[in-house]
Amino acid sequence: MRPRQSIIEMFSTFLLFSDDRSSGWATDAKLHRSIKACLSNSDQASEEFLAVYWHKQSQKSKSPQLALGHMSAYLQEPCYWTIQKLMPRLQESQEKMPDFFQIAIVEVPKILSSCNPDVSGSIKAYASTTFGNTIRSYLRQNRETNLCTDWGLLLKISRKLLTESLQSAGYDTSTIERYVLAWNCYVHIYLPQKSPQLRQRKAPQPEVWDSMAVYYNKMRHTLSSPGTECTKQTIERWITDCGAKVRKYLYPSVKSLNAPKPGYEEGELQDDLVDTSQSLLTELIQQEDQVVRVDQKNQINAVLQEAITKLDTNATELLQLYYQQNLTQQQIAKQLAVQQYTISRKLSKARESLLLTLTRWSQQTLHITVTSDVVKYISATLEEWLQTYYTQKL
Repeated sequence: MRPRQSIIEMFSTFLLFSDDRSSGWATDAKLHRSIKACLSNSDQASEEFLAVYWHKQSQKSKSPQLALGHMSAYLQEPCYWTIQKLMPRLQESQEKMPDFFQIAIVEVPKILSSCNPDVSGSIKAYASTTFGNTIRSYLRQNRETNLCTDWGLLLKISRKLLTESLQSAGYDTSTIERYVLAWNCYVHIYLPQKSPQLRQRKAPQPEVWDSMAVYYNKMRHTLSSPGTECTKQTIERWITDCGAKVRKYLYPSVKSLNAPKPGYEEGELQDDLVDTSQSLLTELIQQEDQVVRVDQKNQINAVLQEAITKLDTNATELLQLYYQQNLTQQQIAKQLAVQQYTISRKLSKARESLLLTLTRWSQQTLHITVTSDVVKYISATLEEWLQTYYTQKL
């Protein structure tokens, strides 16, 4: 893949694939006009400055489509390189590089929502870590779901996942309540049934559906809108629909910005991006000086480098093997002739030591109140820093 050189490219182009390989960059005309206008009207518009600015716009603007478009373009390269690094471990999967890229890149809105540049530092580094976690989570989920029938899958999911699946399908609150109660009845009645494998459960027998209907009608008065009594055919239809919606939610279709607009013979989805460049120019000029941010990064770098020197030799060796040589815990365990859980415990202990140092520094220097969310941000910052630090040492 050809790395993008100019800021205009970074914030307005999207990766193209051909035959499972990257084949170049496609320019989004509206994003190109927007970022070009920003650069021509502000001498402060560096890459990092614009990344932080568009990130903030994506979170606070009433019409965040333009900001999301710029950030999706900006994060194309870290997404590509993260997946490229994982590909040797993904050979057994049926998906190819473009598939994994699409699976990861659609998470950009969630990444921007959870990322706090003031705490986690580099947006690119934070996104790279999250892209990797997304693919690993997808593989675990995919492996499990592929092994399950819909009937078995419904016995393994959580109430939260089912609710999210139904909400994603556009069902109203009262319908979701009824479906969830029907699912509770399904789990209550069908889970204890004897079966050699939970994953390969087949459809319940007619008498089991009868029991579910009786149980549902007994419990329906707990709903905010109880409705009428249900037959076993209705319960079966609802549960079947639940299975279909959960599977679809776990494997959503990925839409490109270049996809045709529904109901129109001409035009693309990207045409609906709102061009608000003129109103953004004034705000760009008023942004804070980036020297403060750079100084904080330098301080974090110095604090963590010093902390690493204070770790024992075994800990530093493990960090080098894991982050610099990119070995898995199993590979490290085999190389050092120890158990995998020993490597996992020692790596966790080393990270915890560094995390404690960085958290204390954040409290004392940045005057940050430590909460569970802040610890998550700081932990993500540490993971990003470790990957960058050991990669640069190669």
